[in-house]
Amino acid sequence: MWGCGGRRRRRLGALLLVLLLGGLLLRRFNWSSLVPLQLRGRTLGLQAENSEFHLEGMPFRIFGGSMHYFRVPKEYWRDRMVKMKTCGLNTLTTYVPWNLHEAANGKFDFSGNLDLEAFLTLAAEVGLWVILRPGPYICSEWDLGGLPSWLLQDPEMQLRTTYKGFTEAVDAYFDHLMTRVVPLQYKKGGPIIAVQVENEYGSYAKDPQYLTYIKMALLDRGIVELLMTSDNRDGLSSGYVEGALATVNFQKMDYSFLDFLDKVQQNKPKMVMEYWTGWFDSWGGPHNIFDADDMVNSVAEVLKTGASINLYMFHGGTNFGFMNGALDSDEYKPDVTSYDYDAVLTEAGDYTSKFFKLRQLFTKIIGQPLPPPPMITAKASYGAVLLPQYVSLWEVLPSIVEPVKSEFPVNMENLPVNDGNGQAYGYTLYETVISGGGQLHSRDHVRDRAQVFVNTVFVGFLDYNTVELSIPEGQGFRQLRLLVENCGRVNYGLMLNEQRKGLIGDVFLNKTPLRNFKIYSLEMKPGFMESLRGVTAWSTIPDYAVGPAFFRGNLQVQYLPRDTFLKLEGWEKGVVFVNGENLGRYWKIGPQETLYLPATWLQPGNNEIIVFEERTAGRIIQSVDMPYLGRTHYLD
Repeated sequence: MWGCGGRRRRRLGALLLVLLLGGLLLRRFNWSSLVPLQLRGRTLGLQAENSEFHLEGMPFRIFGGSMHYFRVPKEYWRDRMVKMKTCGLNTLTTYVPWNLHEAANGKFDFSGNLDLEAFLTLAAEVGLWVILRPGPYICSEWDLGGLPSWLLQDPEMQLRTTYKGFTEAVDAYFDHLMTRVVPLQYKKGGPIIAVQVENEYGSYAKDPQYLTYIKMALLDRGIVELLMTSDNRDGLSSGYVEGALATVNFQKMDYSFLDFLDKVQQNKPKMVMEYWTGWFDSWGGPHNIFDADDMVNSVAEVLKTGASINLYMFHGGTNFGFMNGALDSDEYKPDVTSYDYDAVLTEAGDYTSKFFKLRQLFTKIIGQPLPPPPMITAKASYGAVLLPQYVSLWEVLPSIVEPVKSEFPVNMENLPVNDGNGQAYGYTLYETVISGGGQLHSRDHVRDRAQVFVNTVFVGFLDYNTVELSIPEGQGFRQLRLLVENCGRVNYGLMLNEQRKGLIGDVFLNKTPLRNFKIYSLEMKPGFMESLRGVTAWSTIPDYAVGPAFFRGNLQVQYLPRDTFLKLEGWEKGVVFVNGENLGRYWKIGPQETLYLPATWLQPGNNEIIVFEERTAGRIIQSVDMPYLGRTHYLD
């Protein structure tokens, strides 16, 4: 009996010791980090019920940064997110580009670089919350603000309104998109803590019912997290909707913006949804720079008020392909290919002084050391690349493009191509037959820039500023050709409904409208480029080569590929393709002089480069290890 009692006491003592040590360990260890997200008590989410945010009942402050998955190669997503985290940020914001996910009506693509679910899941793995900005309109200096061009096939279309043709398209898109987004919300175990209702609608505000419609479209499809709106100074008074938290966008600290938020929504947390860390560039202008100290001082001022902030952009990336937008206020100005934005990280993901100054600021606010930033990757200079092969557009055209025949000019979006979806991007060639010469007048129906040829001889340009051109006299019948480029649809302002491209109406020769066209769609999609490789007309480049023509050569990479930049000195205007990937446009008017070529698009050995040059061709392309984005202009 006594011996048995001793064993009981020893077991009880051991049990008490285990419980005591266990309690001490639980105090020191964040046990909740081992509990799967979906098993935690996630019922409240992000709340804005008083002057500060609460996340699951605890005070929370948003230190956010914008990065767009569609502007960054998928292989680099994690690197950019980790850099965001080590700068002191806790939240990532991203837009969702409708025009990429539903490029053809009813056909959805969320694969590869458009894998939104993988992007959001990766953000959660890195330890970032997400504010999702699904549009349908996103602005973002992106073609048509992210709206698909096939919407413009309807001549009565009213974008960003409750016009039936628009809402039916949005409903069908949201039906698909939200099935992917809803499971990744905070209350379902995912990283999404808030969702934005459209984007900067107060600057458009053509339909007082529209924001309510978008809000209900989100709620009816299962969005349960905090809703927000976002507007700049001009749109604050009309860009918010009941049931969503209004936020503001600006660059220079102005207390009146935050005061206005207090007036429209009393006792609510204040947030700067877009604090502009830099600015975008337009062709023919300067490369815009925002002083690092001025930027960090403004961020510090915002944070001193207790407001939350999102840095737009933290990492800008690139408008690969034909996806750049444009401005049209006093005049039409297309944006450049680079979306470097003078942001916290460069276009290639490298650190700037803004990164380290912000990291120092956030370290003070957080009150504890941040993890060390990752090492940057070395860039490569592969030297001069000779492009010895050449084929004229006129030689290759009949064999790879079937023309559309039409009595009248047809705008790009309404061409009967791409299974009825029209042409979205690139170039459209209009051919007709004329006799004699005279004055060619566009009546401002060229969108956006046309090279004019008689047979194969270049005679001039037509665009927004030049609407008349002399056509030389000649014998017999001749071909008049207008190669029209869509330079990028306007992404902001009141002109969205007027963004049809190509020839949008009649063009006149001696006051007589031209008729009986052959129209070639030159969107230069992967299938087109594959057909181009197989044509037999490639030849050695002549001593004097002019466009429009394609030029081909090989970039040699001996070892593991690295990021590089292609410099097109001596070339005039066109597009560069590497291994079939469209790097984007170049133009000698600048400011941008190099195109970013990510290593993930290269391979050891030969890498095919094809350049479509509109006019004056160079002989070589330089691969350099530093970008040159042009003459700088400091923003005031």
